[in-house]
Amino acid sequence: MRSLPLLYRDEHLVIVNKPSGLLVHRSMIDRYETAYAMQILRDQLGQWVYPVHRLDKATSGALVFALNSDIARQMMEVILLGEIAKSYLAVVRGFTKEAERIEHPLREEDSMAGRKRGDEKPAQEAITEYQRLATVELPFPVGRYSTARYSLIKASPLTGRTHQIRRHMKHVFHPIVGDTTHGDGKQNDFMRQRFNCSRLLLHSREIAFDHPCSGRRVHVHAPLDDAFNGLMNELQWSDIVSC
Repeated sequence: MRSLPLLYRDEHLVIVNKPSGLLVHRSMIDRYETAYAMQILRDQLGQWVYPVHRLDKATSGALVFALNSDIARQMMEVILLGEIAKSYLAVVRGFTKEAERIEHPLREEDSMAGRKRGDEKPAQEAITEYQRLATVELPFPVGRYSTARYSLIKASPLTGRTHQIRRHMKHVFHPIVGDTTHGDGKQNDFMRQRFNCSRLLLHSREIAFDHPCSGRRVHVHAPLDDAFNGLMNELQWSDIVSC
């Protein structure tokens, strides 16, 4: 039976390390998919579970589930009030600024196609902050660039719009490597061919919040998978991501 790595568990909450390529729950994004994090965890624990936030199918990392509907409702309130801290690791094209606050409203997307919906709902406030952790320049031409430049960033979404970090990094001309919807296809091809890495390089690394029952601080770190770790070794960033 397939199982998910548990990062935290008590009688109210479970936090797992979701692999890249796994949907959180059944969705029209991929109608032929047969495995979902919610179903796997339910079978693994032998009880019903309630996802309280989302991660894209291609994004890996910390994902929180409640073990009953009351706790799920309380956790959703925590999230709506902005009382949950999340940070992601991402590899992006080019050399970013040392730090930046991106305030760029986003319209709701058709999640199956990555396009704006046709109902023309107004754009919603969306804020992402990031810090640059490292850069690298490789002596290989990619597309119109004579070298391949990348930045490793720590990104913190302060709002929760669909594909927010991916869309915001595209907005500032530093798309996330491996993003087939909002990214740079030539960079994605180079990463596959040179490093045998085809996944989206976005990982939910840390999540922290006050427990809705005990009030104590819950703070977890989600380890990187082999593909992401392997690339960190190749780019000599292993010491940075292990901190």
